[in-house]
Amino acid sequence: MTLKRPITFLAGGAVFLLAALAVTGCGGGGSKSSAPPTTADGRAATVSVSNVGLGNVLVDSKGRTLYLFSRDTGTMSECNGACAVNWPPLRASGKPTSGSGAKASLISMSTRSDGTRQVTYNGHPLYLFKNDGKPGDTNGEGLNAFGGSWFAVSSAGNQVSPPATSSGGGSGY
Repeated sequence: MTLKRPITFLAGGAVFLLAALAVTGCGGGGSKSSAPPTTADGRAATVSVSNVGLGNVLVDSKGRTLYLFSRDTGTMSECNGACAVNWPPLRASGKPTSGSGAKASLISMSTRSDGTRQVTYNGHPLYLFKNDGKPGDTNGEGLNAFGGSWFAVSSAGNQVSPPATSSGGGSGY
């Protein structure tokens, strides 16, 4: 009689342990992980469109403006070293997703010279600008640095054309 109780206790503990392992390690019956792809800083790798002072531009998951570099040829990045410190590439693990206004068919990935993966849109590698402090900042627009020009990216995946401004001419007021 005294032996039966410890065996029941051990069996109950083993069942609990197996159930816990099944819940944490199963992953949904053989399907791939449903965890979204992430950027280098662990955020969801999403490319969306936001309306900023330049019009509708691509932004990352934090709402920061995304730029293209005129020196890039195709999907190959020409921004490395000090350039990549000032203009961090938008890196991601897994295929990034399209958010509001972005076209999923234009989002892809390319491999950088250091072997890391960079998000591209319409064939352009995407970058952030280190001096954009908050969502909606476009401090990098039109800058010439590291041998090329930098431009925010439109929802079509091209260099943004700033909105037309009126040129003097009296308004009648």
